[in-house]
Amino acid sequence: MSTLSAHTGEVTKSPHWSRQIDMMEADTLPRSVKDSTRDALLESILPLAAFDGWTDDSFAQACTDAGIDKGQALLACPRGALDLIVRWSKQLDLAVVAAVRGADIKAMKIRERVRFGVMARLEAIGPHEEAARRARARLMLPDAASEAPQLLWATADTIWRTIGDTSTDVNFYSKRTILAGVYGSTLSTWLNEADMDKTEAQAFLDRRIQNVMDFEKTKANIAKLTADLPDLAGLLGKLRHGPGPRI
Repeated sequence: MSTLSAHTGEVTKSPHWSRQIDMMEADTLPRSVKDSTRDALLESILPLAAFDGWTDDSFAQACTDAGIDKGQALLACPRGALDLIVRWSKQLDLAVVAAVRGADIKAMKIRERVRFGVMARLEAIGPHEEAARRARARLMLPDAASEAPQLLWATADTIWRTIGDTSTDVNFYSKRTILAGVYGSTLSTWLNEADMDKTEAQAFLDRRIQNVMDFEKTKANIAKLTADLPDLAGLLGKLRHGPGPRI
């Protein structure tokens, strides 16, 4: 909605209309420009976030340090620092893809592939562990409530796809759900361990993967044992509702 200035006769835009214009401009900003802007801002904000967190002030300082106009920065990152966390997560996922492509993944067993993928993602954090801790704290705020599980799922999906998973049945979802839990808990251990070698975190990861393998083995054995048993659910259904109509 537009309003007419009583003093100048100029047409001014209401705050609501301005937000709509901003959204339209953001939609027309070329993706390549968005990505390059986000990458430059991310590089600038990582050292700042380690001390000040992923805040509006850190975002503003990152704009200054990167020499990027605040308006352009907000077109690329409407949610400010939160969008840079999302960008960083995607970069770390891409690091997994690069690491797997450079390894002889076909020679590894499934559990070794999973471990390799998780470790590649963790090691890609590099010297920015404190920024990662602050990022996790930022993702716990109400406005990011749906972002954290989405990013975790995307990481699990990237690892599985990159190491060669082609499942399309219910296993597609169970694999990613389980791996998301494994990665999330291992990340906590990784960030809390002061030892540069991360021996405790690696041992923790190995135990979690072993637990998953044991579960999958038990599930497979149960499936084999019950393969020749009658369909109990079907039998109970017939007892309750009677046999179906005869044809």
